[in-house]
Order: sequence, then C-alpha cells, then structure tokens
Amino acid sequence: MRWEGQRESENVEDRRSGGGGGGGFGIGGRGIGIGTIVVALIGWGVFGINPLTTIGVLSGGGGQPVQQQGPAHAPPANDKNAAFVSTVLASTEDVWSQIFQQAGQRYPAPKLVLYRGATPTACGTGQSAMGPFYCPGDQKVYLDMDFFDTMTRQLGAPGEFARAYVVAHEVGHHVQNLEGITGKVDAMRGRISAAQQNALSVRLELQADCYAGIWANKSQQAKQWLDAGDIESAINAAQQIGDDTLQKRSQGYAVPDSFTHGSSAQRVRWFTQGFKTGSVQACDTFNAQGL
Repeated sequence: MRWEGQRESENVEDRRSGGGGGGGFGIGGRGIGIGTIVVALIGWGVFGINPLTTIGVLSGGGGQPVQQQGPAHAPPANDKNAAFVSTVLASTEDVWSQIFQQAGQRYPAPKLVLYRGATPTACGTGQSAMGPFYCPGDQKVYLDMDFFDTMTRQLGAPGEFARAYVVAHEVGHHVQNLEGITGKVDAMRGRISAAQQNALSVRLELQADCYAGIWANKSQQAKQWLDAGDIESAINAAQQIGDDTLQKRSQGYAVPDSFTHGSSAQRVRWFTQGFKTGSVQACDTFNAQGL
C-alpha cells in the first residue's frame, strides 16, 4: 500500500502519554492474561460497536460525561504508525465527502483518538481490550494502535491494508450514525429478544464492512495506491474476525444466535460487495434477504 506522501488528516487526537508507538496489548487492568479473554472481548467489540455501546449507551444516552483530557494535540511528526492512520483517515474523509456531496449533503468527519490502555469517552470508559470502536455520543473513533500487533500475532491478520480496513470499518459506523441507522437499531433495544437484537447488530456490522469496501473502491480509483495482495489482506482480516472463527478459537464451537458481527463468510461477502460496486445502495444489509 503506497500511502506515504499522501495527505494526512487533521482530525487525529493523540492522547497517548508518551507520544510514539509501543508494544504489547493491554487489558485496562493489571495482571490479566492475554488469552481467551482477549479473544472473547475482541469477538464482542472489534471492528464495531464496543461493549459499552451495546449495553445501552449507543447514542450517548445514559453515557458518562467525557472527562477533560487537557488540550488535544496531533501525533508527533516522526510517528510512522500515526502517520499511517492519519493518511487512511484523510482518505475516508475524501471518499465520504464526495459521496455525501453527490447526495446534496455535507459530511462532518469524525475525530480519531489514539490512546493507550483506557480513555474516557461519551460512551463510558474505553479500554484496549474492546478493540477499536466508534462512539456515537461524541462521534469519535477510538484506537489503541497496539491492537495492530494483536492482529498480526494473535488473529493472523497482518498487513497495512488490513489495518486500513479497521479504520475504514469504524468510519463506516460513523456514516451509519449520520444516516440515522445506528439510532434506529438502538431504539429496538429492550423491545425485541436478545437473539433478534443480535441479528440486527450483525446487519449493522456487515453494512459497516460493506462501507469499508466502498472506501477501498473509491480510494483506489482516486489514488491507485494498492499493491498486489492488499485487498487479499483485508479479506483475510474479515475472515479472521468473523464471529464463528473467533468463537471456535476461544471455546471450540460456534453459537450462531449469539453472533453480533457476522460469520467470516458474511464479513468477506459484504466487504467484497462494497469493494466491487462502490455503491451505498448495494450495502443495504437490512433489506437483504440473505446475508
């Protein structure tokens, strides 16, 4: 992926105390092993709604006030990983601004917050173990970049474009929030069964995968910045974080009624759908007869 030298977004907020990269994958608290608990939490929260929003603070309602972090600042200029996500975020801004403009609308871009360990959000306290997530209450994407190491070392999903897919998926949730889709799904909570709510969550997540595919399509048209194997790395990431794959990895078997993000095959299908068509209309998972 030939991203260096491209525009970087100004909508990146660096809350990391030390500024630069860092190794390891924290779980918020102390002394908790990075075993099945991480896989279970990833299966619940990665690439989509984090556990906090799932339990009822999705649209900021009932969420905790955002604690003051001090003045927000941009990542240091010599931080290559931060430059990468800033460049990907800038590309999502370009793509979705154009799509919204074509529909006669303005696209208010989200902020992307880089943090370590834990951080306050409008959806409660975000923690690294949740994986990357989007909070509708403050319209920010939260990312502990140590998760990229977890993708490579534990989930078998290496590659820069796999990481770009992570960012694009979370931005997809922002688009859903702007469209009012997230609020409609949240409004159903408590009115339908847990299995039905999970099914709605799956459709929400698969649509965000499809929106990530749209971004891949449009950004490639504009920049021609993908190398051979880049799309395959994103597809592999989608396979590795399917609910069935994660559940089998953590407990040895899958429970379809408990899926909240979709199976590996479904996630691959909808990312591919977005990439092949570049069409928002083609990403209507809510009216699709089959997923």
